Amino acid sequence: MPCRYDIPVEQQHGQGQDAVNLPDSEINNVSPFAHLLDTDGIGYDTFIPGDDGLIHTHHTSEQYRGARAESTAERLTNSNEEESTAERPADHNAEESSSGQPAIDAQQPSATHLDSTDEANKPGDKYTADKTDTAESAENADSANIHLGAGHPSRKSRRRGAKMPHTAPEQPATTTAPAMGTVFKPDGSVDVTNASVHAQTSPNNAEPTDAQADAPQSGGNATDEVTESITAAASLDDSEHPAQQPWKGFAARLGTAWATFHDGVSTAWSAVASFFSTVFGAIARGWHAFASAIARGWHAFTSLKAVHAVISALKFFKSRIWDKRMRFSFAFYTIVFIVVTAASVLGLQWSVYSEPTYAKGQVVDDQTKALNSVAGQLTSFVSQIWLHHSYQAWLNFIVLGVLYLTFILVINRFWVATALFGTLMTVFAIANKIKVELRNEPIIPADLQFVTGGNGGSIMSFTTKKDMVLINSAVTGVIWLIVVCVVLQFLDRRRGLIPYTWKPSKFVSVKNITAMVCRWAAAVLSIVLCVSFTWGLSVTGSWAKNFATGLSDAPQLWSAMGDATANGPAMNFLRLAHVKIMDKPNGYSKEKMESLAKKYAGEAEAINQTRTANLTDNTVIMILSESFSDPTRVPGVSFTEDPMPQIRAIKSATTSGLMLSPGYGGGTANIEYQALTGLNMANYDSTLSIAYQQLVPKLKWTPTFNQIWNEANGKSSSIAFHAYYRTLYLRDSNYKKFGFSKFYAIDGKPVLNGLSHIDNNWAYYSDASFYTSTVNTLFDSSASSTNQFIQMVTMQNHLPYLDWYSDNPFKGNGGTSTNMTEDERTSIETYARGVNYTDQATVDFLNQLNQIDRPITVIFYGDHLPGIYSTASEDKANQIALHETDYFIWSNAASASATTKLDDSTSAYTSSNYFMAQAAEHLNAKVSPYLAFLTEMHAAIPAISVPASAGDSSQPVYLDAEGNRIRTKNLTADQKDLLHDYQLIQYDLTAGKQYLKNTDFMTVAQ
Repeated sequence: MPCRYDIPVEQQHGQGQDAVNLPDSEINNVSPFAHLLDTDGIGYDTFIPGDDGLIHTHHTSEQYRGARAESTAERLTNSNEEESTAERPADHNAEESSSGQPAIDAQQPSATHLDSTDEANKPGDKYTADKTDTAESAENADSANIHLGAGHPSRKSRRRGAKMPHTAPEQPATTTAPAMGTVFKPDGSVDVTNASVHAQTSPNNAEPTDAQADAPQSGGNATDEVTESITAAASLDDSEHPAQQPWKGFAARLGTAWATFHDGVSTAWSAVASFFSTVFGAIARGWHAFASAIARGWHAFTSLKAVHAVISALKFFKSRIWDKRMRFSFAFYTIVFIVVTAASVLGLQWSVYSEPTYAKGQVVDDQTKALNSVAGQLTSFVSQIWLHHSYQAWLNFIVLGVLYLTFILVINRFWVATALFGTLMTVFAIANKIKVELRNEPIIPADLQFVTGGNGGSIMSFTTKKDMVLINSAVTGVIWLIVVCVVLQFLDRRRGLIPYTWKPSKFVSVKNITAMVCRWAAAVLSIVLCVSFTWGLSVTGSWAKNFATGLSDAPQLWSAMGDATANGPAMNFLRLAHVKIMDKPNGYSKEKMESLAKKYAGEAEAINQTRTANLTDNTVIMILSESFSDPTRVPGVSFTEDPMPQIRAIKSATTSGLMLSPGYGGGTANIEYQALTGLNMANYDSTLSIAYQQLVPKLKWTPTFNQIWNEANGKSSSIAFHAYYRTLYLRDSNYKKFGFSKFYAIDGKPVLNGLSHIDNNWAYYSDASFYTSTVNTLFDSSASSTNQFIQMVTMQNHLPYLDWYSDNPFKGNGGTSTNMTEDERTSIETYARGVNYTDQATVDFLNQLNQIDRPITVIFYGDHLPGIYSTASEDKANQIALHETDYFIWSNAASASATTKLDDSTSAYTSSNYFMAQAAEHLNAKVSPYLAFLTEMHAAIPAISVPASAGDSSQPVYLDAEGNRIRTKNLTADQKDLLHDYQLIQYDLTAGKQYLKNTDFMTVAQ
């Protein structure tokens, strides 16, 4: 197979060719590659681009192999003379050139072996070298070595006149021969290429140059034979031989560029390597000097007699005392474990108790004082295990004990774990005590967000001098605890509770590996146990929930303080640590939420075309009336008088109807949450039982309807009132998150004034006094000229119902209810009288608002029925009726909607999440995309509630416009689409990425 070898021009010297002196100006113009062509399989012909064409030289295969072998040996032996060779005088180089041995740059790569087709010559061929012709073989080998060497002669030697032999052609000829073979690249690498050689000789009549005429001639027979071949090839038509000159130019530029890049990278890398070598070398020398100085100093120090004596004493102490100290027994560990755990339980329980206060002059016996004291309450908490078979104390001991054990197993050092656990419990107890004194509320997981959110520095500003004394005492106690544990750690020879070693000599033993596996397995399992218990404590049916219930755990989710007092602060904290909010709806994404925002923005625009008013043109008062409902709608309950005639008359004249409540006998916070946010508890996971306790504290942003007024009229436009303690359902912190500027309650600041009780109802303040206090606070203040959103929560009709009222027309003959126990009858009759008081107080309140020359709209609703109808609740057919309360939307005389009453088809049935959308419709006010969605949702499914509203345990409850239940399987495609949009919106706002926050979804057009 024909082969082509590309080698640098400067190396092209061989027999039968003339040496040429190229001027300096043309050195860079010479093509960097010449071509070595095997034309007949038994020899090699070199065609070198010259000024007038190609310079041709022929070599036999034997010559080429001999030249390569000698060239390799010569380079190996003369490697130390490369630099001197490059700097020889010009006359010396010229002398070498005339003898056929020009200077060769030793830096160039060596020649590469030829293809296997060149390994041997055919016997009898006229080009086969005579093996006995030693002199000729040597001469040809030298020629071939010069011709095919791997190095370029230096530019310096070329400029000093080193001749470059070549052979002048006798006649013009153009030869194109296909070739496939090894390419010798300038960097010494080898490539196999397919190419063709286009060789052109100089014209016939061209006169040889002086250099050509003076060059020695050799190898005449071979040259003549190859010349004939070139001449014959020149007779071929040019169209059959594509020109190779452009490719050679490209190859030349590519080779030059690569060589330049390679040299630059090599230089840069050498510089970097040299720099780091210098730097690290200096660092190593400096470190060695430093270490040597330390070693010399230490040697000098330990050589002192006094120091030597101390060292000897320490060695004696270690061998005779330290190494022989005892290992504390596991029995001792157990005793310490029980004592520390019990102390932690009592300490946390102490943090939620406070000493009672008695009125001046009140006579209290010593026994009562003892029982009501903190010590008495702690004693009662523990002794109830035996007296009342309530095991909350034992449950707290187990929970804290498992946590303590986890510390021990993870750290594997008993005394270190004891110090850490004791410190943690002390800090928790002190912080809990201070918060209870400040806000009558224990620490909950949401408080950790307050601290980690950058507010930790402001905590100390809440403390009093009394608190500082407590803190200082706690710090002293913690220091002593740590000191004792450190001492015991050193006195205890036991290195770890589960000992093992990392020493290579003992690591691979079966005993050590077994101990290591047990140690880490115990640590991991203890962590898993703690996480699993916390994760499942609020999940109905989980092992954690069942375990806690079996030990008398009775959650009081409506009151964090009550839960901590009854069940322990540890259980209250863990109960709120993890709650599943809701499942991720299908298709939830940023693009989907932006699409929904755009979709309902269009719906809002369509609605607003027919609306002329603004919500913020009115003061809106939302009244949650505790447990208010019409008792006569309960099956089996009746009276001789109507307990709520005034409100019944109001309902007949304004927008009104029945509200489907998710609660019966409780759940106030959830109904309030739905009314303020427009979200629905039915969309949440069943384990999320109270949003105010389990969800809102964890959220950084919660959109509520009162914020519409804040945006339009300023942040002071939202005010809340509650006729009870501000910490109930964490309202104090939640209202701040909602954007209420003030929260009036019966405790703390600002405080409600002028409240009073009715007869013997000493537990709760009357609605009448609450209404009056609210009106006086609102409309006597400087902010009365601004339209506001007012949130009011009453307490008069809250349970229990203990025959509070002296004048009760619904008692005795006034009550005509049948088939019920005396206790049930007493509760119902007392409750009916309370409803009657509320009925009159509400009418009086509305009359007061009618006197104000400013548009005011009231949204009044009862949150749930009282849990006193035990007879009616036994019949499952009454479940929905026991979850329906009364509501109305009323506007005063100064409002343009004073006489508005929406059609019963849109108002007869609702749920509290729709109140603001209904109020906007009642006021003919423009809506946001969110309110537009709720308006459309209310038209499709008028009422939505949790499964418990119908006594079910799986499917939410949906009511149509006539109050009939819509089964999930009977929902239309449009209703299902709207419900899915509802789930997407609610998930995004509470459990998702809150993509809607960055849109105008909550913005109301003005």
